[in-house]
Amino acid sequence: MPFPGKLFSLTLVVAVLCGLGAAATAAEVTRLTLQHNGAARSYVLRVPPGLTERQRVPLVLVLHGGGGNAEITERMTGFSDKAAKEGFIVAYPEGSGRFKDRLLTWNAGHCCGYALNNKVDDVGFISALIDQLIRDYLVDPKRVYATGISNGGMMSHRLGSELPQKIAAIAPVVGALFGDEKTPAQPVSALMINGMLDKSVPYQGGAPGGRFPDAWDGTPVKPAIAQAEFWAKANRCADHPAQTERGPVLHWQYRCPGGAAVELHLLKDTGHTWPGGQRGFRGADDPGTTLNATEVIWAFFKAQSR
Repeated sequence: MPFPGKLFSLTLVVAVLCGLGAAATAAEVTRLTLQHNGAARSYVLRVPPGLTERQRVPLVLVLHGGGGNAEITERMTGFSDKAAKEGFIVAYPEGSGRFKDRLLTWNAGHCCGYALNNKVDDVGFISALIDQLIRDYLVDPKRVYATGISNGGMMSHRLGSELPQKIAAIAPVVGALFGDEKTPAQPVSALMINGMLDKSVPYQGGAPGGRFPDAWDGTPVKPAIAQAEFWAKANRCADHPAQTERGPVLHWQYRCPGGAAVELHLLKDTGHTWPGGQRGFRGADDPGTTLNATEVIWAFFKAQSR
């Protein structure tokens, strides 16, 4: 195996084939745990085949939505297939909950559920996970990215805000800001995707909806455009973005100094879902074909570096 000896022995011990269908042949499936604050935190890791010890490759962290887990998110987004084709490492960290592997959430500040109510240190967990993967795998520390859906999208905002020294870019999908986020100490590029038919995280802002409104602490979300405005200000971008409309897609793109980038996509015909992916759970909104979120996000990420 073309990886450092530590990785080789670790993989032999803990590798578990998760039965994820066709995606399982795209890259090695590894389920691992990391001890953080006295708890064993779980994540699924995909390492593309054919890497050599001389290569340093990007790492993409993909965060599940509230009530989700790594398996659902891998199947929904298709990021493992993309990683195998493009040659980057992808990790699917898991939040926490009363059950071991389901109904998991992230503490994104005002959402959601178990993680919020128990003040789980998810920023610390992800920070430690990044350090671990840089030590044990061929991860380029200047090309670490975070994306996620819903509660995971909110969490990726928080990671960009609080870990700018480790994360080059974020891409929240159907996520939101609450208005009290910390301005990052250094630039972090950001791409946002929201559906205008979303009833769970309303793009116009306001109270949460959907199946689990009580999972939030009651703080209303800001309108979707506030995400772009926050990151544009943090990255010292020009005030007036270029705006385009192509069919059902509204697109805002800011001019930013130093290679940073800020973009927002609003989809008129899309709800609470991963656009262009698979349904994440029974009753989820139709992902449609208007935009392939995974393709758009990776194209954005690979142009960014700290």
